[in-house]
Amino acid sequence: MPIFRMPIMTATAIRLTLLIAVVLTGTAYAADDTPAPNRDGILFEGGLKIDTLRNRGALRDGTRTVSHLDLKLKMDLEKAVGWQGGSAMINVIRDAGRGPNEDLVGSLMGVTNLEVTSPTTTRLFHAWLQQSLLDEQLSFLVGIYPVDSEFQVMDAAGIFIKPEYGPTADFSLTRGPSIFNNAAFGFRTRWQAADKSLYAQWALMDGIPNDPDHPKRTSVRFEHGDGAFNILEIGWLPEAANEEYKGHAKLALGLWGYTVREDDQLDVANIDAGITVGPARKRRSRGSYLLGERTLMRLGHDDARFVSAFGRYSWTDGDSSPLKNVLSLGIHIKGPLASRPDDIFGLAWSRAGTASKWRDAQAVDAVAADRAERAIELTYRYVVTPWFAVQPNFQRIVNPGALRAVPNSTVIGARFEFTL
Repeated sequence: MPIFRMPIMTATAIRLTLLIAVVLTGTAYAADDTPAPNRDGILFEGGLKIDTLRNRGALRDGTRTVSHLDLKLKMDLEKAVGWQGGSAMINVIRDAGRGPNEDLVGSLMGVTNLEVTSPTTTRLFHAWLQQSLLDEQLSFLVGIYPVDSEFQVMDAAGIFIKPEYGPTADFSLTRGPSIFNNAAFGFRTRWQAADKSLYAQWALMDGIPNDPDHPKRTSVRFEHGDGAFNILEIGWLPEAANEEYKGHAKLALGLWGYTVREDDQLDVANIDAGITVGPARKRRSRGSYLLGERTLMRLGHDDARFVSAFGRYSWTDGDSSPLKNVLSLGIHIKGPLASRPDDIFGLAWSRAGTASKWRDAQAVDAVAADRAERAIELTYRYVVTPWFAVQPNFQRIVNPGALRAVPNSTVIGARFEFTL
């Protein structure tokens, strides 16, 4: 039986929230395409992304289109109502379309960060209050909060379409992290040095976001057996205290884990095959990561044009997740041409190493699994206007799903991005 369950988002409530947001903030952009001013501490932001991707190889050839509508209401409560150090955010998202990875590719790392496994959903993604203290050196946040909005973040990797450049793929495949598009209720605290160069942040979240039995519903739900999820990140942001590092500059170490133990995946496979008798052993689901990014050089002596590099290595216990580790490396070029200072070119490579227990579990079913899946992504974001951008994209995925019988995949397509 549930300890507490409260559905909090219906279609009517969503429409009302959006109507209030528009009334409070007015039109998001003026006639000259400049952002709307922050009116009395209240700001509305909106965006629409559409990915159309064509796959050849892997599970089957074909084309799929997915979309993501993002509407945000940000509030500086000190300006709006006199609440010193207070802030809040309401974020409604709508995700639609049949995903290319689920239907066509079967990659462990994914194909597009807009693809979701649930049916078409409209959800409350952020809904929190935050209190800052000590001249913003300390802050506390409570509410519906996706941890990938602040944890595991590499700004230089944000240009890429493949999802592993957001939250790591090994982490995303665990039992229920609070990440896109399925955020949980929880608590986050953050400390930063006076010069903002050092920080530490920790989040404690519900172990299973929303209600798996009702995937289209946003719920605050504490079910027996959900447990909790913890994540801690300690980092260095040298740009905050040194102009030499202006651009992308970050080094961070993170640790995460669940309080509820998971069934050992190899034991489960053996039990299903009738090889062993008895319950599966329980294992802790946990992991860690190390990431870094750095601007390497300026282009044309222009601070707005630069070349950055990033890298991240993550690893898990390997007992309950198909992936043991993931390595990602990439290059980000802002303003590759002097005549196109807002365009971005990106080239990235990732390797997802599979867990030995997962490979052995596949062998129980006579499936030949490989030690890794590898992928390369090439992309270019072409800014057409301040409110519209087109991003051609190429991906080559070797051993999709880390299964030897599955052919390699070539994905070609584009992202269309509108700022509302």
